[in-house]
Amino acid sequence: MSFREIAGHRALTELIARAIDRGSLPPSLLFVGPDGVGKRLVATAVAQTLNCATPTRRPATSSAVRGDVPSGEYPLDGCGACASCERIVREVHPDVLVVRPGENGAIPIDAVRHAVGQAVYRPFEGRRRVVVVDDADRLVPHAQNALLKTLEEPPDSSQFILVTARPDTLLATVRSRCQRLTFGQLGPADISDVLTRVHGFDEPSARAAAASAGGSVGQALLLASGELTEAREAAAALLETVARARDMSTRLEGAKVLVAGKKSGRSGVGGQRQILVRRLRALASLLRDTSLVASGGDGAALANSDLPDRVASLSRVFDPARGVKGFAVVGEAIVAAEGNASPKVVADWVACQL
Repeated sequence: MSFREIAGHRALTELIARAIDRGSLPPSLLFVGPDGVGKRLVATAVAQTLNCATPTRRPATSSAVRGDVPSGEYPLDGCGACASCERIVREVHPDVLVVRPGENGAIPIDAVRHAVGQAVYRPFEGRRRVVVVDDADRLVPHAQNALLKTLEEPPDSSQFILVTARPDTLLATVRSRCQRLTFGQLGPADISDVLTRVHGFDEPSARAAAASAGGSVGQALLLASGELTEAREAAAALLETVARARDMSTRLEGAKVLVAGKKSGRSGVGGQRQILVRRLRALASLLRDTSLVASGGDGAALANSDLPDRVASLSRVFDPARGVKGFAVVGEAIVAAEGNASPKVVADWVACQL
């Protein structure tokens, strides 16, 4: 996974590539951003570029001397094809160590001690030893403390990269010892491109999943794998119930579809919350489309282009004004659902507000 293959985050990847080329990459990095947006892939690209047997280098020009790199070009990048790059992707390279949560969901102190112990040695065959701590927020407190000295004074030939979507759960002393790089959400076009180009999805399915994925390829893959159909059906059913409802009891009954089912892979409130967030995102996508159709917009721009009749029917009730209001309501609901709010309470509130 070279830098040039990564969807989105162009400014960040160019910045990292320039730093590697100049030998000025900070030895301890903290990659922060939502789940599923490519932070881990960028960490892999860093490891490849540092250890590639035949790295690609952009020809030196006057602009390159000044440090300017045209968008989409990199002064240094892993080839992605040599034995070293391939082994890094397969996580079998002797100089690249990936630390991730165990079966209990935590990263114990023993795993950190092993990584720190390996990092003190010179690279076995590459140029740098790279330690990637995936889901670093799962480090137990003792494990975080065990990292502090190494993050502050890492060995000369080692690179540490901590990857997390929840940086606030890390100790302040850990965060302060790392250079923080923040990754934003991916745009729908980038996500759709990854789904079609890398994962082989058809264009309509990819566009629909991308529109409901909240900027995350990981979320889009879940949706495109079949969960999108379920989420959209629940969202459309709620809109249809609200459209014909004459009293609040009917709306509240319709709200049950937002939290029904057991297909999240988790049980209890946590599982309901995952189901609810997926269906709320599908709801936002449908409201956007109904507003577009109601305002006479181009049908080709619909995120749910495979549901034209259903969207057209809903657009007669959810006109642009009501659609915009509903979109805002759903946005607030997603924030609440991703927090500690009761999924049932959030679903009921949405149904009453639409």
